[in-house]
Amino acid sequence: MKFREFFRSKVITLCFLGIGGIIITVFLLYSKVSLGLIGIAIGFLALLVICWLVCNYLVERSKLNHLFQLQQQLTEPYLLGELLPLPNNLVERQYYEVMKIISRSAIGIVEQSVREKEEYCDYVESWIHEIKTPLTACSLILANDADPRKLKRELKRADNLTESILYYARMRSVERDNQIQRFQVAPVINEAVKSQMELLIAANVSIDVSGDFMVYSDQKPLCFILKQLLINSAKYSPGCHVAITAENGTITVEDNGIGIPKHELGRVTERGFTGTNGRKLGGSTGMGLYLVKELCNQLEISLEIQSEPSKYTHISFTFPNLTKM
Repeated sequence: MKFREFFRSKVITLCFLGIGGIIITVFLLYSKVSLGLIGIAIGFLALLVICWLVCNYLVERSKLNHLFQLQQQLTEPYLLGELLPLPNNLVERQYYEVMKIISRSAIGIVEQSVREKEEYCDYVESWIHEIKTPLTACSLILANDADPRKLKRELKRADNLTESILYYARMRSVERDNQIQRFQVAPVINEAVKSQMELLIAANVSIDVSGDFMVYSDQKPLCFILKQLLINSAKYSPGCHVAITAENGTITVEDNGIGIPKHELGRVTERGFTGTNGRKLGGSTGMGLYLVKELCNQLEISLEIQSEPSKYTHISFTFPNLTKM
């Protein structure tokens, strides 16, 4: 910090000191004090002001130099706010408190961004390993009998994985492209079932669909949500029966498959949680039900999961924006 800049910052204070000096001089003149004494008083006052300026300048420069040194030592400059020394001045303390709030908010945002980036990279890495399975299977099918049904099944698995990572990427963006409109849920359910028919047939999964109602929501995410549940049924519970019912503003999806352990019910929608079934059968990314939960939150759909191992899994979606037929 240059002395000229420091001097400019004290101009107002110096002006008031000058006015005070003039007033005191006038008062002394009217009091018939000798000019010599007045001169001595003015000189002493000027000396005090100069000493104050120099001392204040040295103290402020020392503080700034200390801050610059701290800044240079930090690899992450946004952490500087946590190392600021506590000032003595009342106004400076108020600025200090504001800077602390801003600093902690910035640290929180940075940590969240770093965490999200790491989570995204982890998911992309696991997705790459997962996508290799259907692609390798396609290569083997083409190299052998080139069975169209098997090829379609593996291509559908690759398509499902691609759709999952696209939805995950969209959820990370600030802007949402949800298109809320009024529609019947039955065609959306049928579309989800039709899209996964190859996997359901290959896994020997039977399915019943019944009911319908009108709702205000977004069709594409809802279809994706239902697809994820059908994929899970085919993946973890081959040979099971799936019943999808739509009535009274609630879609229920129930199968009589492997089920979920009671102690894991509260965690199955956590990001990356594979659970006992995922570890036992392998090939699980722990992202399916996580995406389901996040999309339900975006669409304000109430999600409820009930299950009993080796008996059933019951998942219900209740819509708040509903017009009954």
